[in-house]
Amino acid sequence: MDSAMPAPFDKNNPFPARLVDRRRLSSPASQKDTQHFSVSLEGSGLSYKCGDSLGVFATNNPASVAALLKAAGFTGDEQVTIPKDVSPVALRQALSTRLALNGPTYKFAQLLHDRATDAADKARLAAAIGEVDPEKKKAWMEQREFLDLFLEHPSARPAAQEVIELMRKLMPRLYSISSAPSKYPQEIHLTVAVVRYETNGRQREGVCSSYLADRARMHEADLPIFVADSHFGLPADDNVPVIMVGPGTGVAPFRSFVMDRATRGAKGPNWLFFGDQRKDHDFLYADEWAAHLQSGALTRLDTAFSRDQAAKVYVQDRMRENAAELWKWIQLGAYFYVCGDAKRMAKDVDAALHAIVAEQGGLTPEAAVEWVKQFKKDGRYQRDVY
Repeated sequence: MDSAMPAPFDKNNPFPARLVDRRRLSSPASQKDTQHFSVSLEGSGLSYKCGDSLGVFATNNPASVAALLKAAGFTGDEQVTIPKDVSPVALRQALSTRLALNGPTYKFAQLLHDRATDAADKARLAAAIGEVDPEKKKAWMEQREFLDLFLEHPSARPAAQEVIELMRKLMPRLYSISSAPSKYPQEIHLTVAVVRYETNGRQREGVCSSYLADRARMHEADLPIFVADSHFGLPADDNVPVIMVGPGTGVAPFRSFVMDRATRGAKGPNWLFFGDQRKDHDFLYADEWAAHLQSGALTRLDTAFSRDQAAKVYVQDRMRENAAELWKWIQLGAYFYVCGDAKRMAKDVDAALHAIVAEQGGLTPEAAVEWVKQFKKDGRYQRDVY
């Protein structure tokens, strides 16, 4: 192998990409801040497929790092060695780029307890660690970041090395790609809900979504990225019908699917189920869907805006309303895709699919379960849920 050849860019060797577009998709009156980001692949040699994800390495908010250093009584210049690393680094750098500032463990609470010099601090920590109700104990820890624990127990002053050894690594965040390589071979689009919330009386933010929205610099080659291969993708046969269920940012890969089929002139029919809170404020890419409907690239679009009427309506309700047509598409060989929230939406959509299969296919619930298992095994029921 030619030694002058650069190593391929991957998770262990991310490409320093440029952010070339950042715009808000949800309206200012929306309860969600959903944004569109475009990342340039120029000079990377990277390629992607519909259904793949983009890995992004974020850095922590400098204000959060400064607050943690102050609360813990560190200067930031302390030299620490991250486990499995050889060379020591300054604590400020470790907290900025390498370690997660959230997700403290009971082991860390125990360390604070052992280092606390104030009796009240010690007692509070002992009570929290010794809490017998598992739900209460879990909730107490989940509502706190490292900063909270230092602020609440100011007499606990462990050494910098002790602290970082109990912190998790700052991991890259994977986002479903919402562009098609056939249309944008040198660009990757992302559709991201910026996470901001409050717990324990303090404002929090998602590390990577807030980094992309607030701190990543436009047009600077300093956004570390890699392409993550996915099991999730369009059928090889362009004539096969496709049914896509993607509420909220779950619509990302389906923008890619429809864009790709439209760009390549694929003849297979495409049916999208999209849902969110309110049509006027949360209808992501509404203009694009309208254009695709007009051109025929999108055959059907069924929307569910949960808060636009008294009774909440969701994508699974729209599926049930169109059960006969949905079953007809499946009988014609359609692939069925779901992307988005795993905890509730994907479960509800799966239950609706089972009900439709049983009702339309004249099957018992048990036979419907077996039918859906085979549907999955055949690669025709694919889920990208998180």
